[in-house]
Amino acid sequence: MTNIPVTTWSLEQTTPADLLPAAAPDGDVRIVRAEVPSPEFSRFLYASVGGDIRWIDRLSWPYPRWAEQLARPGVETWVAYDHGTPAGYVELEPQDDGVVEIVYFGLIPAFRGRRIGGHLLSYGAARAWDLGDRWPGLPETKRVWLHTCSLDGEHAMANYQRRGFKLFDTRVEEQPEVSAPGPWPGAHAVRPAAHTGSDLRGQGAVRAM
Repeated sequence: MTNIPVTTWSLEQTTPADLLPAAAPDGDVRIVRAEVPSPEFSRFLYASVGGDIRWIDRLSWPYPRWAEQLARPGVETWVAYDHGTPAGYVELEPQDDGVVEIVYFGLIPAFRGRRIGGHLLSYGAARAWDLGDRWPGLPETKRVWLHTCSLDGEHAMANYQRRGFKLFDTRVEEQPEVSAPGPWPGAHAVRPAAHTGSDLRGQGAVRAM
């Protein structure tokens, strides 16, 4: 298998005032928390959003592992709907000392380029900042962070920086070059020219990274 150099950027917000919200898109776009943990639904979102941008880490997860991840206190999935159809999602995960990671964020390819991505990222970051309000026992959020990488397209970094995320670390590593699996085996995976989504975990906790 061929290795390729991949640059990973880590970005953060250290105060709620860092967040620069995007304007809400026109039309019937709603963002709703998936309050009932559902491995089936979460795997659908993961495969549908990440199929053309090489999200592969969770594809092999068995059902119990999905269930365990989604049942962790403070883990939240916020889903954007365009006229009632799932368009993308944000997954939040609390860590130690009031840190919250935006683990995954992205749009299903058909919904990219409609100004939904900036709005969804803004909303997800805001929910990261008030995560402790919904989960008794969790500390107040002190920092929100994420990864992005060079496999996510030329606009990924700019998208995060426009929302007020600031770069705090850059790494370059060799990673195996893998094909984009598509949303399901045999599907034709096409990487669109305009890309607003990104995998915030991917290869070894990076793939948007």
